[in-house]
Amino acid sequence: MTSQPEVTDGGDARRTPDDVAASLRARIRAGELKVGAKLPTQAWLVEHYGVERTVVRQALQQLHAEGLITEGRKGAPAKIASAVPAASRPSDEEPKRTAAVLSPRVAEAFRAREVRIDAVCLTTETLNLALGEPLGAIHAGLFRPESVHVRVLLPDRGINLAFPRPVHRSVDGDDRLVHERWLSQRNTQGLVLRDNLEALHIIEDIDVRIEFQALPLTSPIKLYLLNGSEALFGYYDITRREQEIDDTSVEIYDSLGNQSILFQYLRSGGSRDAAFVERSQRWFDGLWNTITSQLRLS
Repeated sequence: MTSQPEVTDGGDARRTPDDVAASLRARIRAGELKVGAKLPTQAWLVEHYGVERTVVRQALQQLHAEGLITEGRKGAPAKIASAVPAASRPSDEEPKRTAAVLSPRVAEAFRAREVRIDAVCLTTETLNLALGEPLGAIHAGLFRPESVHVRVLLPDRGINLAFPRPVHRSVDGDDRLVHERWLSQRNTQGLVLRDNLEALHIIEDIDVRIEFQALPLTSPIKLYLLNGSEALFGYYDITRREQEIDDTSVEIYDSLGNQSILFQYLRSGGSRDAAFVERSQRWFDGLWNTITSQLRLS
C-alpha cells in the first residue's frame, strides 16, 4: 500500500460525518491530499478520527457527491478527483428553471453509495423526468448505488386545493372536475415513480424504499433535498388559463411546475448555504413526523 498523507486531527468520538468531510475537504483544497492520490483507507480513517465506520462512509459519500473523490470499490480505493467541488457554482450564476436544474443534480446524486431524496411537490411528474437519466445509467451498468431511499410529500386528496382550482368556484361541477384531474395526475405519477424505483430492487437487487405522505395543505413551494448535502428550492408560479377537462372548458388557476425557477443551495457552499440545507431538512423532517399522514396511491 502506498504511504498515507499525514493528517494531524486527533480522534473524537463525537465527530459527525460533516466534521470528517470538512476536515478532508480542507486538506484536499489545501493540496495536502493531491489530485490523483489514493485516499486513506476507511479503516485508517476510522482509527484516525475515532469514529464508527458508518460516519466515515457518510463523510466519503458527501465528498463523492461534491466531485472531490472517485467512488471507491473493492480493489480500487477512492482517489482525489478534484480540489474544487464539482457541485460548486459561482455566486453570480443565474438560477435556472426546474427542468434544467433538477435532472443533472438528481443524476449526480445517484452516484452516491446511499441515495436519499426528499421532495415536496404537487405531483411527481418533474421528479419522474429527472430520474430517467440515472435509472437508465444504473440499468446500463455505469454505476450502482447500494441503496435508494425516496420520501415524497404530496397534498392530501381530501383538502380544497389552493391550486389548481377553478377561477369561478360557483360553477357547478368545475371544482370536482379540476380536483379529480389533479388527483388522477398525482396518483398516476406517484405510481410511475414507485414502479420505476422498485424495478431497481427487482432487476438490480438494490435496496429501495419509496414512501409517500399526505400534506393537509397545498404547498406554495417545491423542495428537493439530495443526499443531505444539497437543497433545490423554488416557488410555484401561478397562472390563470383555460383548461379542457372531459370536453369542458374550465378557467383555472394553475401552477407551472417545470417553468418554476429553482435555487440551489450546497452544504459545502458556505455558512449561509449550509444553514439553508440544514434548516430545509429539519423543516421537511418536521412535517413528515407531525402533521402529515400515510398516503396510499390508487
